[in-house]
Amino acid sequence: MNRVRNPFNVLFGDVASVPDEVARLFARGAAYAPAVAVPLNVWEDEHALFVEADLPGLDPAALDVNVTEGRTLTIRGERAAPADRTWLRHERPVGTFSRAVMLPTLVDADKVEARYADGVLKLTLPKHDAVKPRKVQVQV
Repeated sequence: MNRVRNPFNVLFGDVASVPDEVARLFARGAAYAPAVAVPLNVWEDEHALFVEADLPGLDPAALDVNVTEGRTLTIRGERAAPADRTWLRHERPVGTFSRAVMLPTLVDADKVEARYADGVLKLTLPKHDAVKPRKVQVQV
């Protein structure tokens, strides 16, 4: 029995392999460095904003955290790439990165606390007194 080749299977089979082939070609280059993304979680309570940034494998000394004008949080750093390897697959981002986020409320930059543990940068950004709720005494 003769099998008839379906031209669509041939075409789509080749197209489906293109992303893998492109990734394979780039992964072999020593200069391959995917864009560094800094995933963040941000939440608040009535007194502060809290930020967690996933930064595994980073030297804390390579981090630079700034709050500008009480409204913009910037996290910068660098993850060094080992130069003594022939990469077979290279998916963990390396290189310098910068992530700036507009904060939803004014914070007191002088009281910001930063801790780095287990690959997570944890920031506590106290809200500025001007934006905290205040109880107003009603006089009679």
